[in-house]
Amino acid sequence: GCNPLAETGRSKLQNQRAVLNQQILRAVRMRAGAENLLRATTNNKVREQVLLELSFVNSDLQILKEELEGLNISVEVYQNAEETFSIPLVPLGLKETKDVDFTLPLKDFILEHYSQDSSEYEDEIADLMDLRQACRTPSRDEAGIEMLISYFLQLGFVENRFFPPTRHIGVLFTWYDSFTGVPVCQQNLLLEKASVLFNIGALYTQIGTRCNRQTQAGLENAVDAFQKAAGVLSYLKETFTHTPSYDMSPAMLNVLVKMMLAQARECVFEQIGLSGIRNEFFTLVKMTQEVAKVGEVYMLVNTAMNQEPVKENIPYSWSKLAQIKSDHYRALAHYFLATILCDHELQAGDDEDQQEKALSQLYDCVPEGLMLLAVLKDKVQRKQLGKAHLRKAIVYHEEALRVCGLCKKLRNIEVLQEVLTAAHKRSLLKYAQQETEDDFLSLIQAPDILSKTEHKVETIAPQFSKVKVKDFFHKLGPLTVFSAKQRWTAPRTICLHHEAGELGFSLKGGSPVQVYCLDPVCAAASAGLKEGDYIVSVGGLDCKWLGVNEVLEKLRSVREQPLELEVISCQDTAASLHSKSATYSMGMQKTYSLICLAMDEDKIDQTKKAPLKLPFLSWGTKNRQKAASTLCLPSAVAGSSQIKKKLSPFTLLNTESSLY
Repeated sequence: GCNPLAETGRSKLQNQRAVLNQQILRAVRMRAGAENLLRATTNNKVREQVLLELSFVNSDLQILKEELEGLNISVEVYQNAEETFSIPLVPLGLKETKDVDFTLPLKDFILEHYSQDSSEYEDEIADLMDLRQACRTPSRDEAGIEMLISYFLQLGFVENRFFPPTRHIGVLFTWYDSFTGVPVCQQNLLLEKASVLFNIGALYTQIGTRCNRQTQAGLENAVDAFQKAAGVLSYLKETFTHTPSYDMSPAMLNVLVKMMLAQARECVFEQIGLSGIRNEFFTLVKMTQEVAKVGEVYMLVNTAMNQEPVKENIPYSWSKLAQIKSDHYRALAHYFLATILCDHELQAGDDEDQQEKALSQLYDCVPEGLMLLAVLKDKVQRKQLGKAHLRKAIVYHEEALRVCGLCKKLRNIEVLQEVLTAAHKRSLLKYAQQETEDDFLSLIQAPDILSKTEHKVETIAPQFSKVKVKDFFHKLGPLTVFSAKQRWTAPRTICLHHEAGELGFSLKGGSPVQVYCLDPVCAAASAGLKEGDYIVSVGGLDCKWLGVNEVLEKLRSVREQPLELEVISCQDTAASLHSKSATYSMGMQKTYSLICLAMDEDKIDQTKKAPLKLPFLSWGTKNRQKAASTLCLPSAVAGSSQIKKKLSPFTLLNTESSLY
């Protein structure tokens, strides 16, 4: 990752975001405490003081929210450093997170679950923590994307290795909302994976905004980056459907996908006109349709941003910028069409049918009393309709300038003001060049322009398979066998003696190999070897990744000498469900699994209500005991009546220990 202390514009913004997140967290905690006190007290004097404090805290939160919005609209920092005359594009800021220490939880799990010396995995745990730390400050290029993807894939290995579906191991992940600054804390690794995916999409947007939009290659890279960003965010929306963070909710992600595709469409239009727009009839027709398409998609983005529940959390300046771009590009469409009508009179050698067909594709309906072929042939009607389009272009330009002037954040973006002003002046100049007509037809309204494009813009799904990642905890063995879902006995040592060159058993399977066809009277069976055991070590050499032929070769190479095997047996999880199993988590009291309690249906009390579900957010330590394991109930306390609840196996489907 990049140096987090580097004095770059982007790092300064991220540092400011981290500071704001902490301030918002403190303010939210103060507000929660004040609201609790307000509900608890009946003293009028105390209530007045609490209400006054709440007003101060709420105003402070509003100010912090506006400051965070200012960071989200600081688009100049992310643009290309070279001089440009283009409307800025909007990037997404990276989500901030707190440090996570994997050391003790993973070492304890390795010792408890895999029965291995956890000190041998200190380097691997350190590598995982270093990779996570580096992902907080990724470089703004393909190397940064590859690093984030590698961590995301590594989390898949970690989840299968160390996160069993029935309990938590004590690792708490905290991520801050990109728009509200509110933290979300979960012991579920899926929150970590979803947040990393969001940052991959955000980094793609930052790469897209950084591209040089004055070159063909730069615009192609920008289009590709925004399409990939939309693909990652769309994948996030479809894969993680119940994220407790506003910025990753399905409604918000849907808006962000639309915004990224709109920006890709904008870059496509700039790419078409980069070499210059020829003042030719059919060329201008195509440009009119393309720019009308840009205005249309931004209008849809603006509409989506103003819908509930997105409206409350999307930055106000983003919504206004989408509205400005919609008006600006629709104004350009009317300007191009006015140029067609005013500058290109029908000549003797022109194809009337082709021009009429091209012009008809721009209109859904024409003003009453006008025929397109007659408009093409009549100089006066051409100019009248052209002036009507110019008037509409000027109205759109003035609306874009008005909205830009009303938004404080956008008003301070100089290049935006310059582009809008230049386009407005160009339309005014074009209108002034036309001769004044005094007949009533000069008051006709310009019809709306139909959009059309020949360039496809769509999401590009993330290609995770292109990034090759090696499991940090490869030494634990093949993931299909050695995972958190399967439980094993501790390794047993079997002293093996050859009997007339025969082993007394056969081997099968891939890695690791499994014992089968065991002779019950052979020496290996007498030494404790069982049917179905997995061989993990031969003569002190690890063989979890060896196949049948390799293990047999090691066994036969010993000849008449005694040989020590280490084997493990798979525990029957189905049988163990019928007995109450005690578990410990983070120093909490002894608890019993709901699955076990569900089996005791003959001891059920029908009169008790089910406990309330825990909320997603946990601000303090008061709920720590409950949050330790949402799949478990406290054991009975001595001297108190035991409470038994009727639970079915389907009860587990309704627990909130998992986000998804």
